[in-house]
Amino acid sequence: MGAISQKSAEFLLRSRLADAEAGDVDALFELGVTYSTGRGGIAVDLIEAHKWFNLAALSGSTRGQECRAEIACEMTAREIAEAQRQARSWLSTTSVHRRAA
Repeated sequence: MGAISQKSAEFLLRSRLADAEAGDVDALFELGVTYSTGRGGIAVDLIEAHKWFNLAALSGSTRGQECRAEIACEMTAREIAEAQRQARSWLSTTSVHRRAA
């Protein structure tokens, strides 16, 4: 990936993370899509994708629920447990307070 593409991917990620921390459900979902598909040159990471889809689902996103269920079929129980742990950890460090499933 070129330097410009890498910078664009990093900017997209930082921007979406900031929006997610502010409670933007679409940003939570888009982070899940980014990590599940490798969009923008980001490495595919199903644990990270599940975490973001889970957080989106907890915020009322039906798309988040559907995508979380879809990628869970490709994950081990240990990977899902790790994604859930990371979602709880993220919730504990942000102003968005919901219980992670």
